[in-house]
Amino acid sequence: MTATDNKQIAHQWFKAFNDHHLENLLALYDEDAQHYSPKLKVRMPETRGFVKGKDALRSWWKDAFDRLPSLKYEVIKLTADEEQVFMEYTRYVDGEEPLSVGEVLQIENGKIVASRVYHG
Repeated sequence: MTATDNKQIAHQWFKAFNDHHLENLLALYDEDAQHYSPKLKVRMPETRGFVKGKDALRSWWKDAFDRLPSLKYEVIKLTADEEQVFMEYTRYVDGEEPLSVGEVLQIENGKIVASRVYHG
């Protein structure tokens, strides 16, 4: 994969997320993908912030889409190489202050195998 290919995956990720199209979002991930989020750590402390596999990702994001129907992300910057994309974006939810977010997508063979969220 090239940096350009990986940026394209990131653009598809944002489109699926902002459309709240769960299956399109999950299609970008490897079956055994791992995900870390500080929000997971708060909402589901038993996970210590980590989930693994598409079923866990589906459950996590379905809950987010159901709870936060106004949830949208605005891309600030994408920086990619042949293995990963660093995404800077702003998270918007009605009634909440905008949140600055950084996220790294690790990509192998055209699928996201790991992702890690950072809030600032």
